[in-house]
Amino acid sequence: MSKIDYANPELYENRELSWLDFNYRVLSEADSQQNPLLEQLRFLGIGSSNLDEFFMVRVAGLQDQVKSNYTQTDNKTQLSPEEQLEAISVKNRLNVEYQYSLYKEVTQELTQYGVFFKSINDLSPEEKQLAENVFFELIFPTLTPLGIDAYRPFPNLQNKLINVFVHLEKDGASEVAVVPLPALADQFVPIEIGDEVTLLYTEDLVTHYIGSLFNGYAVTSTFNFRVTRNADLEIHEQGAEDLLIVIEDYLKERKKGMAVRLEVDFRDPYETIQEDIDYLTTALELEARDVYLMDGPLDLTVLGDIATYLSQGLSTLSYPPFSPVYPKELTEKTIYELADEKDLFFHHPYDSFYPIVEFIQQAAEDPHVLAIKQTLYRVSSDSPIVQALKQAADNGKQVTVLVELKARFDEERNVQWAKELEEAGCHVIYGMNNLKTHSKISLVVKKNGNTLTRYVHLGTGNYNDSTAKLYTDMGLITTNKEMGEDATNFFNYLSGYSQQPVYHHLTVSPFDIRDSYIEDIDAEIAFHQQFGNGHMIAKMNSLTDKVVIEKLYEASQAGVKIDLIIRGICCLRSQIPGVSENIRVISIVGRFLEHSRIYYFRHNGAHKLYLSSADMMTRNMVKRVEIEFPILDDEINQTILSILEVYLKDNVKARQQLADGSYQLIQNDAPLVNSQQYFMEQVVNERDKRGFFE
Repeated sequence: MSKIDYANPELYENRELSWLDFNYRVLSEADSQQNPLLEQLRFLGIGSSNLDEFFMVRVAGLQDQVKSNYTQTDNKTQLSPEEQLEAISVKNRLNVEYQYSLYKEVTQELTQYGVFFKSINDLSPEEKQLAENVFFELIFPTLTPLGIDAYRPFPNLQNKLINVFVHLEKDGASEVAVVPLPALADQFVPIEIGDEVTLLYTEDLVTHYIGSLFNGYAVTSTFNFRVTRNADLEIHEQGAEDLLIVIEDYLKERKKGMAVRLEVDFRDPYETIQEDIDYLTTALELEARDVYLMDGPLDLTVLGDIATYLSQGLSTLSYPPFSPVYPKELTEKTIYELADEKDLFFHHPYDSFYPIVEFIQQAAEDPHVLAIKQTLYRVSSDSPIVQALKQAADNGKQVTVLVELKARFDEERNVQWAKELEEAGCHVIYGMNNLKTHSKISLVVKKNGNTLTRYVHLGTGNYNDSTAKLYTDMGLITTNKEMGEDATNFFNYLSGYSQQPVYHHLTVSPFDIRDSYIEDIDAEIAFHQQFGNGHMIAKMNSLTDKVVIEKLYEASQAGVKIDLIIRGICCLRSQIPGVSENIRVISIVGRFLEHSRIYYFRHNGAHKLYLSSADMMTRNMVKRVEIEFPILDDEINQTILSILEVYLKDNVKARQQLADGSYQLIQNDAPLVNSQQYFMEQVVNERDKRGFFE
């Protein structure tokens, strides 16, 4: 076997470009006739929301590197920050062009159902009168025109809001102004007449009546634009006496982040506004590659709200309703009584998340519960888990909560929860210095007779009752003595002063997860060399870590069969002869967001299987506190392995990676399997045995 040069950039996909490929797969769901029409509309909105965050974080970081003259290349593809920005610009323009072509197709199809997306000039007289009433009664009072001249400098435009650029004239003199749309304004105006619905974008309505804001001036031209700003500002933790104050200051600064993208509605001829675009580009300190000319409305994230609105009258154009199953056993026993008998496994959203909520709620009220310890990363806006923790403290229990204040875009909400939990009497930890605590773990200590029992919940996803209905995740509740000791040691490490504990079963980053995974791959190689049946399966959100990728390549070259189920970024290239021909990579994008992390090693029939909060990304293994935990119960182990087998049979929503890094839908002669649909149908078919629907 010839030695592989792992420095060869041809062996890898660039992280940023791989992410854009993932977002293309999201957009492609709007091109799938398997999805109801309003769901196609939602996927277009999700693609836009994803892209906004990509620019605010990833592109912003690269731009900062270029401005700082940072020239170090990506450690896999050897692209400099400048080269990555150029490549992003090229690929993303193709994605955006594809997105807007789909937008036109989907909105045209909706006309068959009496739904019309119109400009104001296409309205009937009756519709126009209704639209005018909406503008002057509900929108006009909220608008603020901002002139730009020697006395009024270029305004600090808010992130992701649509603005109208206005040219004015009076007595032969020309002026320019900007009119921002209010942050809390509805982004579309529905007009219902009979059985038909007309949808008008708010920015089109404002543009049409913009002259009413400039008394005595003639409006000579207008166009709409949108600015995206850097949200990846550095949090200075070192030496901070109170991280809560640091985060609050950070949130204020983030609103003033530098511009990273300019989007312009160019449905009007580009030549007439080119000079204005150049002016905005300069004023916002952007490059030409940061400017995107959009052939349609600027903010397609609104399509999710539009789909929700339309679904009220067109329910058949949305997914059929699905209700998770609530275990029948929990109608007869408490979750603690059931956990005393056996380990409990949950596969969300097919299994209800409510038992996890009850795990905390029942602990809060149980007089025999002495202590509750909990990590929180992202929770819902009206979290019943947070309320239960507050109630537990009020009931005199010792409650310790780590609230990760640095959870991106949830910082403000988490600051508020931290304050409320402290006020309720909980011991609140704000996280770890220079690390994000991404672990999903809860520990309840209960007195049963003369003994203390530790009940541990471990999961792959957040303690968020809202997203638990939309994300696929797995969780485990156990009273295993050694798991309980591990959980205690883990929380003591978070809340006090101690070195990294030695655990019976848990593997924790930033210390051991990568090394443990490498050791398991090495063991699988050894098993394969001895028995010839090596097989690994890994399911995760993203794979970026070069050390792990190289080890996977090594296992492939040794003959180990490797199946990777990776929804998002994958910097590994599969199917390269002599390097990765034994590696198969699939990505599943469907109704639910695939979020669970599962790592399986055949080990000659020993079937070693872990669940984890961590992806195989460098950040997860060196910059985060993550947990990987084994499944010790044979029945649950087999259940999860069966779930993985269903994923690997998916030939409806799965796309397979080719040797050049591109993806294509799987086409084979096997019976059609949509993994998510299979799990939903399984819940329905086993309803009488498993429980009842929420």
